[in-house]
Amino acid sequence: MPSETQAPHGQRRRIRLAYLVSHPIQYQAPLLRRIAQEPDIDLTVFFGSDFSLRNYADKGFGVTVKWDVPLVEGYKHEFLPALRDNGTVSPFTPISRGILNRLSGRGTGPAFDMLWVHGYASVNALQGIFAAKALGIPVLLRAEPTLIDRPRSTGRLAGKELFFRTLRHLISGVAPIGTLNSEYWKHYLSPDIPSFPMPYCVDNAYFHARSTEAQQGRADLQDELGIDPSRPVILFASKLQERKRCIDLMEAYLQVITRPGLKPYLVIVGDGEERATLEARAAQSGVDSIRFCGFRNQSELPRFFDLATVFVLPSRHEPWGLIVNEAMNAGRPVILSNDVGCQPDLVTDGVEGFVFPVGNVNSLASALVRLLEDPGCASRMGLRALKKIQEYDFEADVRGLRAAAASLTRIIAEKSKSVS
Repeated sequence: MPSETQAPHGQRRRIRLAYLVSHPIQYQAPLLRRIAQEPDIDLTVFFGSDFSLRNYADKGFGVTVKWDVPLVEGYKHEFLPALRDNGTVSPFTPISRGILNRLSGRGTGPAFDMLWVHGYASVNALQGIFAAKALGIPVLLRAEPTLIDRPRSTGRLAGKELFFRTLRHLISGVAPIGTLNSEYWKHYLSPDIPSFPMPYCVDNAYFHARSTEAQQGRADLQDELGIDPSRPVILFASKLQERKRCIDLMEAYLQVITRPGLKPYLVIVGDGEERATLEARAAQSGVDSIRFCGFRNQSELPRFFDLATVFVLPSRHEPWGLIVNEAMNAGRPVILSNDVGCQPDLVTDGVEGFVFPVGNVNSLASALVRLLEDPGCASRMGLRALKKIQEYDFEADVRGLRAAAASLTRIIAEKSKSVS
């Protein structure tokens, strides 16, 4: 890595990188394993909680979840001693202790060269940021927010502006996950803040391979769900929460199913607070081509992407939507609301899929009809989706992280020299 960090006798040494995050996250684990392979990055991940390694109640899914993919294998990690941990993530849990000592290297070796922190709106994240500032360690901030946000009062917006004016002096750089996230940092921190893109990605090779393998068992899943192989499938896969707006998709579907010659299925994968409402609406409609599949673990999802003709995410206030990356890796077109954060980066209307105004059921129905009426449309868009998603991979993240480490550690070193 082109860094100013030197070992004794002038030889370059590995950058000591600390990553602070609330808990092991299924989407992040493959990226952390990839970073750990870099010969000149010495990565240590500090977790505030281990609740995701156990069976835990996921409020969004409304069920008990245990992930069936490895979360902490292949990279160096520690669980910080807990002061508060109730098995959820919020501004006030988990709260840990010891991050200052760990960043300083006290009793374990030299201090870390950079802190990468996920999020800013929690006690744990702020503890890490303040500790790094006190130690003169540069802080790289990565988080999901966009300016497409929930309505807030004037007072809360003023408080947010004040908070970010303070935070700006503690952050050395940001790692935008996409276009809308980059605009957020420029607005709240500064247009001039050092920026090192680390796009939100999934393990492309894994999802593409698993979706390809799923073709061999497609007939089994069709039998399981009672689906006629000759009919198209519209897929929704996410938490059944109000903000995911699955009800909009169902209402659009009930319009589409009345069109002559169109007989798609609607397959809904997921669970949550809205499931009973959705099932009641499906029963009321009298339509027998809607399938509720419940929560499915991450390793099962490629089977459903393979089954789908098109994937739809009609969410409101969706910071990114990594499920879109997964569906595109299966070579499937996607239809998104314009409130889904990944849309400007991954889907151009009419190219990799369609984009509709959030909450506009008629526009969503029209997009579905356009795709389903043209026999070759889904295939063409799916190929373009697969090509597009190949640009959003872990190699892009590693490049962004390396650029941040090289730049930010150099800046800190230069400041230290000027002070001395």
